[in-house]
Amino acid sequence: MATNVWLALVGVLVVGLPLAISVGARFQQRGADDLVDRLVGSARPRSIRSRADARSTDVPAPVMKYLGWALPEGREIHGARLKQRGTLRTGTDTDRWMSFEADQVVAPHAPGFVWNARVTIALLVHLAVRDAFVAGAGSGQIALWAAFPIASDGGTPEMNSGALHRFLAEAAWYPSALRPSEHLHWRAIDDSAALATLSVGDLEVSLEFRFGDPEITAVYTSARWGSFPDGYDERPWEGHFRNYRLIDGVRVPTEGEVGWYVNGEWACVWKGTVADITYEFSE
Repeated sequence: MATNVWLALVGVLVVGLPLAISVGARFQQRGADDLVDRLVGSARPRSIRSRADARSTDVPAPVMKYLGWALPEGREIHGARLKQRGTLRTGTDTDRWMSFEADQVVAPHAPGFVWNARVTIALLVHLAVRDAFVAGAGSGQIALWAAFPIASDGGTPEMNSGALHRFLAEAAWYPSALRPSEHLHWRAIDDSAALATLSVGDLEVSLEFRFGDPEITAVYTSARWGSFPDGYDERPWEGHFRNYRLIDGVRVPTEGEVGWYVNGEWACVWKGTVADITYEFSE
């Protein structure tokens, strides 16, 4: 009798679990697709008139040099889609690195993004991790097997600010977002660095951009909101870019890493390579 019960339970798991995963994954995918649809629907092509703004004497010299080098003449990036792969860890307090593959959709002038990643945590076990900034709100979700949500948050001031910081930091992959506008302003720091301030409604973030000759080599802020074991906190954060290539006429980095400062020392938590980028241009 007991054997029959156990066999029945095993049968339920063998048949039911894959079905539950399939149904749950489809439901989660619809949620991700809805976010992307909202993002794309909110995007509006920006006129190339912004190029005239970029010639302004108010724009720091390293920024002007970078923009002229990175962007093709007479074109504006309206949308971008990226494929990434790499490794990440959940925080600076763990030595466990996990591999990931991700797709990201960006609307540079919405502004916003949706990042969907598959993170492998063990043999036959993975997490679907989604980060987004859409319509002025940041959000995040983690789902086991891309089907069963185990953590989510969104719309808080901390999430909104942290997500907008991420959007601005990653603009090296869609440099049209770094052209000066009514929402994006630059201030010189020195001959190789400038401060960018981006505002969306009542939300505002700033990042220090560090330039080589003339590429962006690093971004830094002394206070970015993040989620830590003891809750949300603002801490120093920095990202690095390298290995620039010409993709569809745009010069972008193909490798990057980001991390937090702990006791004055920088600790990496994300290392990634861009496997592919496709752009949609507006004239």
